[in-house]
Amino acid sequence: MKGKDLINTWGKRKKTGVYIAVCMFLIIMVTTTLSTTPSGMTVYVAGDGSGNFNCDGTDDQVEINKALAYIAENPEYTTVYLKGPNTYVISESIFVGSDVILQGDPTAVIKLKDKADWSWNQSLITQTDNAGISNITIKGFEIDGNHDGNAEKKRGAGYYNLIYFTSSKNIQVHDMYMHDSHGDGLKIENSSNIQFYNNVVYKLGHDGLYGIQSQNIEAWNNTITCRTNSGLRVWNSNHVKFHDNTISSFYHWSAGGPGIQIQKSSAIMDDVEVYNNTIHNTYGPGIWLVAYGSYPVAEAQGVHIHHNTLYSTGTNPSIDWVGGIVTSGFNNTLIENNVFDGTYHSAIVLMYPTGYSTDLSPKGTGYTTIVRNNIITNTERRKSESSGTGFGVVNYLPETHSFVLENNCFYDNAAGEYRNATSTSDIYANPLFVNQKENDYHLRSAGGRWNGNTWVKDIRSSPCIDAGYPSSDYSQETEDNGQRINIGRYGNTEEASRSGVMPGYIAWWNQIFSPEWRIFRILLRIFLLFCFKIHI
Repeated sequence: MKGKDLINTWGKRKKTGVYIAVCMFLIIMVTTTLSTTPSGMTVYVAGDGSGNFNCDGTDDQVEINKALAYIAENPEYTTVYLKGPNTYVISESIFVGSDVILQGDPTAVIKLKDKADWSWNQSLITQTDNAGISNITIKGFEIDGNHDGNAEKKRGAGYYNLIYFTSSKNIQVHDMYMHDSHGDGLKIENSSNIQFYNNVVYKLGHDGLYGIQSQNIEAWNNTITCRTNSGLRVWNSNHVKFHDNTISSFYHWSAGGPGIQIQKSSAIMDDVEVYNNTIHNTYGPGIWLVAYGSYPVAEAQGVHIHHNTLYSTGTNPSIDWVGGIVTSGFNNTLIENNVFDGTYHSAIVLMYPTGYSTDLSPKGTGYTTIVRNNIITNTERRKSESSGTGFGVVNYLPETHSFVLENNCFYDNAAGEYRNATSTSDIYANPLFVNQKENDYHLRSAGGRWNGNTWVKDIRSSPCIDAGYPSSDYSQETEDNGQRINIGRYGNTEEASRSGVMPGYIAWWNQIFSPEWRIFRILLRIFLLFCFKIHI
């Protein structure tokens, strides 16, 4: 080989060696920046130096956003994981793109800094693209809105929402602890396929979940304590299911509105279902349905509210629109198999509130509300302007709205059963709950009732057993079900108290031990004692 060829060969090898060295250097740098990840293709963020991106407690959104940007550029990665225990203090928003899981340990906390002074509608977690994103999951960690550290902003006015998406789809928010904000927990607009579940929501400045002009919204298994507005709310949204949630209010003079709010002003709302919720001690009504303006009646109809427990709702001493369920402007609303215990003002009220900047009255007529198979008991007088309140059901809008009342049970309501309403099939008797003080609303039954673990038998049976609307479905009730639905929360469920068709001597025994036979038992005792003394 000639010298020139040797020089060229050596040069090529040198270039190749430099190329390999550069590649090795880049691999080492990437490995240093992003260490080996598990098979789940997860990028870790930490505060103790153990993450792929590491935070120092100041402007931590910078590192979190770098992690999110990395997986956006590397589709093989799917998840940004916030390691705990650590508080990630943010001074600006966190931006999430499509096909992303933002997850964390329960001890990982995203917290808004003190005196953040953000502009209106800026949120702690939001989207990268204003045109919308899709396939987002946020789960597992805590968001602290730092309400007290940002007292310069007005609560409920659109500041510091915890999570906000618009024009997006396929959103899941679950297993989160969200608390102490000025705004909403999850606010969505013009979006679809929203799932909000297994969250603990505490003392937010607006709604726990607020869906605006959105479709296919489902919220379940959430525990929500309201501070200002609602636990769950939709406005001009359809195909909605709110179920198996527990909602109450933080009791304070500044506390807010209903447990669940269904609101319509323009869009069609004809597929909304609210069921299996426990709503109690709310400042406003337990559930508020309000449709207003001019629209065809068919655009606001068919809301189905069933198998809910509402007690001590409507405690606000400053407003008149309180109660168990307050509704106006919706047609063919079906309210069935609920329990209302100790609600303030009334269990179910047809009215719209006055004094708002927006006129909340519907302009049409012929709105019907069907009330069926409910137990309504211990209604209290309203705290604000209490005179004339305390009825089981009330219609303040008889010229445009009407009730159809079928096979409900009324008992011990402060002012009586009805105001501007009548029924020919309701019953008026003590429903014989298992333990009303402990809010156990199963019905006592000599045939057997569910105690949470097994079936037990009582001496007496509730008059609500087999007393429901004759055409209502009872197929979910176990045998012996009497081939007719029970009135109350557990009618047509697997926990429905059994009929217990009893032999004559058992029925007689039950009657002897009823409160109505107390005097007879006293006289019988005296007689037996007298006979015993004569015998001796």
